[in-house]
Amino acid sequence: MFQPMELAEGRLIPATASGGNVLVYINPDENERRHLVESFKIDEHTLASALDPDELARLEFEPDHVAIIYKRPRNYSSAEEFVFRVNSTGLFLFADKLVIVVSDDLPLFQGKAFTKITSLQDLVLRKIYSSIFHFIEHLRVINAVSETLEDQINASMQNKYLLNLFSLEKSLVYYLNAINSNAKLIERLKHSALKIGFTAENLEFIEDMLIENSQCYEQAEIYSNILASMMDARASIVGNNLNWLMKTLTIITIAIMLPTFVVSMFSMNVPFPGQHHPWMFWIILGMAGASVGIVRLVWHWKKW
Repeated sequence: MFQPMELAEGRLIPATASGGNVLVYINPDENERRHLVESFKIDEHTLASALDPDELARLEFEPDHVAIIYKRPRNYSSAEEFVFRVNSTGLFLFADKLVIVVSDDLPLFQGKAFTKITSLQDLVLRKIYSSIFHFIEHLRVINAVSETLEDQINASMQNKYLLNLFSLEKSLVYYLNAINSNAKLIERLKHSALKIGFTAENLEFIEDMLIENSQCYEQAEIYSNILASMMDARASIVGNNLNWLMKTLTIITIAIMLPTFVVSMFSMNVPFPGQHHPWMFWIILGMAGASVGIVRLVWHWKKW
């Protein structure tokens, strides 16, 4: 899908199909890809990298444009089952236009970061910065979800909560790799500032981006270490809950088995002492009740 935009007066507005200096291609089809390759001379491999979620962030210089691939978190859906994944986005900066290639439809220019944009180079930096902000937001969600799962694990014996926690840990590995890849890209942008045409203000913004990305990486690393270090303990909690349930069920089974044995013994079709005693029915019930009391006393004595 093609969405032309125009950078005017510091903000982005929709433009006509034939105009606009910010051209957005959302999950381009075969015809749109062919148009990007033939009309804008974008390398086919680089274009495919912009749509490949496993591609690392990088910066490449072509004869008439600069190709930037950066990582961003993918929108989460319930079908993912607690797995947060990442996607790639391609920015192709020309002298008079910016081509943006994304693999999924999502809000591209929302938020405070996309106000008072001074140039296409500034827009490039703000797009990369917005991905850092999205990573931080997703990390907060992952932390909140992990705390909820911890409470459920402590109170339940089901493995699904533990498996969900494993999925979150795997997601943090994806995020750490993507954030680290973005850090190398930002460093490369800083060293290539003159070649790309960044201003002094852009360089200051890049320094801020490096700090924000570093803090984001540290936060993701802390969450990942906590989940990894506590995983064995949580697995032990599930096992302990199961052992406690099995012990309780065993005691209940014994408590039921003893009075059943007493009643069954006197129900056999053979003569037994006192079978004609008028109170024998109540005596049998008393013996059955006493057996339950004995089990209860032993339970209390053993502190089961």
